[in-house]
Formats: sequence, structure tokens, C-alpha cells
Amino acid sequence: MKIIYDQETDIMTVILKESAIEESDDAKSGIIIDYDNQGDIVSIEILDAKKRISQPTQVIYQLEERDAASV
Repeated sequence: MKIIYDQETDIMTVILKESAIEESDDAKSGIIIDYDNQGDIVSIEILDAKKRISQPTQVIYQLEERDAASV
């Protein structure tokens, strides 16, 4: 996964997998979801990111902890 934030255009792109985009859907105003030819989500684009994300230049990556019994 890769996250790109373009400060000049104020667009954040979350790339879930490297694949050709076959179709795009304007899910909500300012949120674009891109799909590959299998119908899987390839990326999510967030327009006007500063209005929608509290800190678009900061990313926190966190894995949820699971106890050994639940795995």
C-alpha cells in the first residue's frame, strides 16, 4: 500500500495495489474509487484533502494486537 499526498493539488491517493485502472466511481462528492478489470479496488482518491482529513501530511500505521487464542 502507498499513500501519496500532493500539497499543490490537495489530493490524497491511497494505492491499495499496483494494477491498471479499468473504472472509476465518484462514490461521494470528492471521493473517487478506482477499480481494476476484476472489480477490485485499486485506489481511493480524496479531493480537497485538507477539508476531509485532520492532518493529511501525517500517517500513522498501526497493526491491531491479537492474542494467540483468537488467531
